[in-house]
Amino acid sequence: MSAARRVVVALVVTISAALGCARSSAPVATASASAAGPARVTSRPALFIAGNSTAARGAGERQQGWGVPFADYFDTTKVSVVNRARGGRSSRTFVTEGLWERLIADVRPGDVVLIEFGHNDGGAINDTLRARGSIPGLGDDSVAIDNLITKRHEVVHSFGWYMRKMIAETKAKGATPIVLSLSVRNLWKDGQIERGSGRYGAWSAALAREAGVRFIDLTDLVADSLQRLGPERTKTMYVQDYVHFNAEGADLHARTVVSALKALRPSAVPRTWLSAKGDSVRPDPLVGLGLSWPADRTRPTLFLVGNSTVRNGRGDGAGGQWGWGDFIAPWFDTTRINVVNRAVGGLSARTFISQGYWDRVLALVKQGDFVMVEFGHNDASPVNDTLRARGVLRGIGRDSVVIDNLITKQRGEVVYTFGEYLRKFVRETRARGATPIINSLTPRKFWKDGRIVRNRDSFADWAEQVARTEGVAFVNLTELASAKMDTMPPARVDSLFGDANLHSSARGAELNAAAVVEGLRALGATNPLREYLRQQ
Repeated sequence: MSAARRVVVALVVTISAALGCARSSAPVATASASAAGPARVTSRPALFIAGNSTAARGAGERQQGWGVPFADYFDTTKVSVVNRARGGRSSRTFVTEGLWERLIADVRPGDVVLIEFGHNDGGAINDTLRARGSIPGLGDDSVAIDNLITKRHEVVHSFGWYMRKMIAETKAKGATPIVLSLSVRNLWKDGQIERGSGRYGAWSAALAREAGVRFIDLTDLVADSLQRLGPERTKTMYVQDYVHFNAEGADLHARTVVSALKALRPSAVPRTWLSAKGDSVRPDPLVGLGLSWPADRTRPTLFLVGNSTVRNGRGDGAGGQWGWGDFIAPWFDTTRINVVNRAVGGLSARTFISQGYWDRVLALVKQGDFVMVEFGHNDASPVNDTLRARGVLRGIGRDSVVIDNLITKQRGEVVYTFGEYLRKFVRETRARGATPIINSLTPRKFWKDGRIVRNRDSFADWAEQVARTEGVAFVNLTELASAKMDTMPPARVDSLFGDANLHSSARGAELNAAAVVEGLRALGATNPLREYLRQQ
């Protein structure tokens, strides 16, 4: 590496630290009197934790790592919880100090290793204070140094290099590595809590995808909870500083990890490993569905909100069925805008709200973002029954009805019209300083007189009417996609569907995505997303 390159690397790392990558202000946490850390019980499987002070045993009630209460969620007669996290360590120093070598030596087939780093990787690569930084990113960069602390010659690698080493060596042992994004820092801006220090969360997610291993977005899952609690309540969990939490904050993080582990498909931990406390934790549905968060929060985000025609199942094409939202991102310049598909199959406009999915989208929406809303297919279901209880009142009026929900057992649920739910999405999106966009629903494969049947005098028209009266950009997806199908022979239209008449195949989802883009472009100067669409 040239001298100029070394200067650039040092400058990048110094800037990264200045921008907020945390330096631990707590005493270095020692997990055990033993240099190797707590021992595993050899007769049973083990859950290992590799991390820093946010997971390690802390100084007590005021500062505690999440790995400590994490053990309470497991039956330690069935599984050993072995917390090898060590305060002040980065991915680099966890390796170079031999902590990883001692951990992996104890790993056996069937074990699980949770890996969480990032807070300390933004520190200086070489100084007399910590010398713990790694090179930012996932590349193969390296720099040779004479370490000012250890007095040894050392080749320093990227964050990705150290993480790949831990992932690969865990897999080589026949164990399961699970990568976590970092714990949440108590930093707020414009009413929203910080969601990640630097790019470490995005890099961790990318590493997990690359290696084909499971990933838990601990940052965003905990941030969702803290966002609901607000700054003042959150402050009570961070009494020492903005990085380290107390016992209550540690338990919130630990419970979130357990909730995510239970929700992963297939589940990352057998139910028999759980204690009664762990068994009582509800799996987080967002993890089970594989839903994502914005990758780069400095950019605007287009959020997609809808049902299975926008995102089917886990968005992986199971059963040959896809939503168009999984094919829309390539139409956009994703170096300038995030595209986040938060649609959930089986939901109506009503149940997307009542089951909490809308609140979790809204918590992410910031000024300058966009929210594209599409419902209608499931909204025609019964308002109250023992199967789904997801229907809405027809039309766009202000009518409502009060029910005792036969599924949720909620007494006095108020059910509104389709139009009223759409107005709620519009109103609350605008209140965040973001721009709403309404689509009509995808067409079904129903024919009449040689043409695909349009959803007139029903949900498609109601969506358009709300968009017009609210002054919202409208994409007539029903008409645009139907018109394309009208020109095709029936056999080709059949290939666009993954089931009898509703859910799209990959080819059909691509057609619907193209129709959405066509509808946006047809808006001309009033297209709110025009500057982010790729050139044709």
